[in-house]
Amino acid sequence: MLGLLRKHGPLSRGELGKRCGLSRTTLYDILAELVATGAVVTATSQEAPRGRGRPAETLTLNPDAGQAIGIDFARRALHVAAVNLAHEVVGSASEPHDAGLPWKERVELAVRLVGSLTGTRTGAGALRLGALDAIGVGVVGVVGSQHAGDEEAAPHPVQVLLRERFGVPVLLDNNTRLAALGESIWGAAAGGQDVLYLRLSHGVGGGLVVGGSLHRGAYGLSGEFGHITVEPGGARCDCGGTGCLETVASIRAVLDAFRAAGGRAADVAELVKAVRAGDRTALTLLDGVGARIGEVLAALCNAIGPSVIVIGGELAETGPALVEPIERALHDHVMPVSRHRVSLRRATLGEVAGALGGIALVLHESPLLSRYPAGPDLAEDPIPDKESR
Repeated sequence: MLGLLRKHGPLSRGELGKRCGLSRTTLYDILAELVATGAVVTATSQEAPRGRGRPAETLTLNPDAGQAIGIDFARRALHVAAVNLAHEVVGSASEPHDAGLPWKERVELAVRLVGSLTGTRTGAGALRLGALDAIGVGVVGVVGSQHAGDEEAAPHPVQVLLRERFGVPVLLDNNTRLAALGESIWGAAAGGQDVLYLRLSHGVGGGLVVGGSLHRGAYGLSGEFGHITVEPGGARCDCGGTGCLETVASIRAVLDAFRAAGGRAADVAELVKAVRAGDRTALTLLDGVGARIGEVLAALCNAIGPSVIVIGGELAETGPALVEPIERALHDHVMPVSRHRVSLRRATLGEVAGALGGIALVLHESPLLSRYPAGPDLAEDPIPDKESR
């Protein structure tokens, strides 16, 4: 219902019924709950369509009913975002911090940043989130099986602390997986049902959106693309293996290889400058790194069959020097039938992708929506728009 009203604007109950295909009883039960929670309101006379006689009552989203909040607790920074019930991004904020900052202090920082977006004073009590009462949170590392119904799974410290501060449920997942979900809804793959996201940062990881839903795997290990072997017997990886993609395509690996080849760059920004200046060492290095990445993505495509691949993370800032060899290797190694069907794109959401993915988690799994099979952003509309016919 929320997805249809967001896409089409005010609709009557009859029009909603035609578009969603639900029975009259189910439709009215859902709408009654949405109206009761304030998520949906009756359209004003100016919003209602004109016609003969008394017009049918139309319903519309109430963007003032509250906000959904997403927070990304990255390794060295904190990012927050807010979306209203019309699914419009109303604001975002970020702030760096030391990697070893304790959880309690990170949560206090999150409270302050959330307050800057919502107008809530720090210590002013519970944050009113309206009809979608939850906060979506991304963290670094493996997130266990709590989404699979494991009632005995111990809550993450950040869940306990945020629940104490805001008094609402806290939904948790790996922040890179959430970035995949964010890019599939608001970013480079907006509207995509099958999306593969790869982040090239201090670590290498990603996420899968399959059939419009985030894929987590049986033990919360989905998306560990950085630990696919690309150099048997190669460098030791932090995961305990050798020759992983992360030992070739992480920020540290690329900068170390550049310096070992005679280049000079203290960080990614300086590497980007070298690339833009036409530094042959940098271009040759990235060509080889891109080829390895493309080979891994081709294998994943053959196994999973995404329609869109999104490349994110700081190393993506090197642009065509990295993306073009990825594209060439993908073309060379993916099945011929898929070559012209897979779209490779740069991420567009930047640092707030994980926080926006946390909001998507709320939109898909809040108590209000969890009973229904499709989240509002990815719900298919059985009746196409006239202009698209």
